[in-house]
Amino acid sequence: MESLVAPVLILLAVVAGVALAVRAVGRRKAARAGEPAGPAASPAELARAAAAKLSEEEHRRLYALIAQGQAMAAIKLYYEATGEGLRASRDAVGALAAHPQPYRSPEASPAPADDDDDDEPQRFPYRYRAIASKGDVTREVSSNMLNDEIYGRIRTLARSGDTEAAATALTRHSDITIKQAREFIELLQD
Repeated sequence: MESLVAPVLILLAVVAGVALAVRAVGRRKAARAGEPAGPAASPAELARAAAAKLSEEEHRRLYALIAQGQAMAAIKLYYEATGEGLRASRDAVGALAAHPQPYRSPEASPAPADDDDDDEPQRFPYRYRAIASKGDVTREVSSNMLNDEIYGRIRTLARSGDTEAAATALTRHSDITIKQAREFIELLQD
C-alpha cells in the first residue's frame, strides 16, 4: 500500500499543475479578446477599427442611437453586431462617439492622408449640431458635412479674429448663407 502513495501524490501534483496552466492560458485569451485594437491604440484608431466591423445599416443605427443619447442601446447593438465582449463594445462605442467615422464599404480604399484639406467637404452619415450662444441669443447649425475636427478649426479661426475665413469655412461645410454664418461666428468670438 505504501508503494502506491508516492505515485498517487505525483499524479495529483501533475493534475493540479495542468489545471493551473489551463486556467492561466484561458485568462490571457480572455484579456486579449477584450482589447481588439491593442492597449496602445489611440481612441481614433479604435474608432476606425470599430467602424470597419459594422455593416452600413448597423453603422447608421449605431450613430442614430449615439445621437439620441442612448449609449446603452448603442453598446448593445455593437455587442450583438460584432460579438465582442461587453467592455470592448463599451470602449468601441465611446471611441465612435468621440471620433465619428463615416461608413466605408469593405472594398473601399482607405482615405488619403491629406485630411487637412477642407476644400471639398465630406458628407457623413450623421447630422452634426453646432450651437453657439451669447446672452439670450442662440444660433444652431446642423449639417452632415461637419464633425468635431472641422468645427474645432472653425472655432479656432473665429477666436483668432479671422471671422471671414471662419464664416467661409462654415458655409462650405453646411447649407447656410454667408450672412447666417457671420452671425453664428460672431457668437463664437470671446
